[in-house]
Amino acid sequence: MGVIVGPRVIDAGASLLSVLISPVAVAAGFPSPAQDYFDGRIDLNAHLIKDITSTFVVRVTGDSMEGAGISDGDELIVNRALQPRDGSVVIAVLDGELTVKRLRITAKGVVLQAENPRYADIRVPALSELTIWGVATRCLHHV
Repeated sequence: MGVIVGPRVIDAGASLLSVLISPVAVAAGFPSPAQDYFDGRIDLNAHLIKDITSTFVVRVTGDSMEGAGISDGDELIVNRALQPRDGSVVIAVLDGELTVKRLRITAKGVVLQAENPRYADIRVPALSELTIWGVATRCLHHV
């Protein structure tokens, strides 16, 4: 169904990850000569997180968002300070249940759209309680 498993708080004082970076790009087509050394470090915090005070990591369970490149077991970086817009991938709380879906705002109302044809979109009834908990900004996909 595409639900999330408990958010993990990113500690504002912690350095998440600094890793070595290659000085050359890696070809995804034909192989090219590569360097045998790495050139400095890259701070993944700076590339993945814009606002550490409102950013959380959630783990996805289920396959309802596979069409968006989000698979079972992936982790989403979610920013709670971002304003959700039509087309955003969001963590939604619908009548007390957490789910990850694409937000669609239509003339007929709000739709939580699955990205897998095996799952029906959720048209949010007028009397339902819907809260957009946060907006997904990155997917950490396992390969």
